[in-house]
Amino acid sequence: MKKILWLTVVVLAVVLFAAGCGQSPAADTPAVEEPVDETPAVEGIATFGLGVVTNIGRSLDFDPEAEIMAMAQVDSVIAAAAFDADGKVVNVVIDTAQTRVNFDEDLQVASDLTAEIKTKAELGDDYGMTRASEIGVEWYEQIASLEEWMIGKTLAEIKALSLTEQGAPDDVDLAATVTITVTDYIAALEKAYDNAVAVEEGAESLGLGHKVSIGRSVGYQMAGETEILPLGQVDVVIAAVVFDAEGRVAGVLIDTAQTRVNFDADGMVTSDKAALYPTKKELGDDYGMIRASEIGVEWYEQIAALEEWMVGRTVAEIKAMETKEVDAAHPNVPDEPDLVSLVTITVQDYIYAVDEAFSRAR
Repeated sequence: MKKILWLTVVVLAVVLFAAGCGQSPAADTPAVEEPVDETPAVEGIATFGLGVVTNIGRSLDFDPEAEIMAMAQVDSVIAAAAFDADGKVVNVVIDTAQTRVNFDEDLQVASDLTAEIKTKAELGDDYGMTRASEIGVEWYEQIASLEEWMIGKTLAEIKALSLTEQGAPDDVDLAATVTITVTDYIAALEKAYDNAVAVEEGAESLGLGHKVSIGRSVGYQMAGETEILPLGQVDVVIAAVVFDAEGRVAGVLIDTAQTRVNFDADGMVTSDKAALYPTKKELGDDYGMIRASEIGVEWYEQIAALEEWMVGRTVAEIKAMETKEVDAAHPNVPDEPDLVSLVTITVQDYIYAVDEAFSRAR
């Protein structure tokens, strides 16, 4: 009996020891943490906006002794951005229309007034920043890195970006790929956020289109006893558009940066080179179209009616708009029943910009 009892105690001891050795390693080993996805969560498009920052600070006075010709330079920085319900950037497109009007020694326009003018993004490798870039990266590639960095961030987070004294990113995620000054790009994005409007449900893509012209620039001349002074005028028509999956317009914002650089009879710039110049929409009632409008409606009100008409339509339907020629200066005025009493401005450039926005939507 004692022998049996002794064997039972031994067996129990072995079983208990084995049970102790068979514990899960997790009981003695620290748990392995799963990697955390630090990519900001981004929801669908709730609002979108358009921001434009324009200056003429690089325009030049005529200096015959130094052989420097008068030159009007207008830089319009453009940002089209889509935001989710929490104000985070869902999509953003940034570009710059850097446009020059050159004058000769007689203060006559030396630039081709009918030439196609491209933005920095459209110029691509031809912009030529690679040669001067310390990292050997072209402008459009640097701006693409900046856009990607902005995705998923709020405006406050973007404005908190650490910058160098020159205004270039001093952030570890950006410094290796972006060495350009970004202050105006962030300012344009802030305008886009401040101007943001709600979109139709189902908006999926964002496009930016534009058309740039210097056709209204003039050189020095005498018309009888009237002195006409040199003027460099740059018109940048802009359309920011969001589209649904079927290519219908879910929201559209149209504006024009119409900027004039005035010179005196000696070729000296008389416009304020330190100022920022507002767009037609930003001017509002101060644009002054209402005085010349046959229907007594200001430009921003007419463009709002045109935008509203475009929502829900495809670009093909928009391009098929019925138009009429009022006179030689107004060949494409809407002749649609929903628009004739609301829009009397020429619309071909606005439709062109919307079409380009569609072709580049992403």
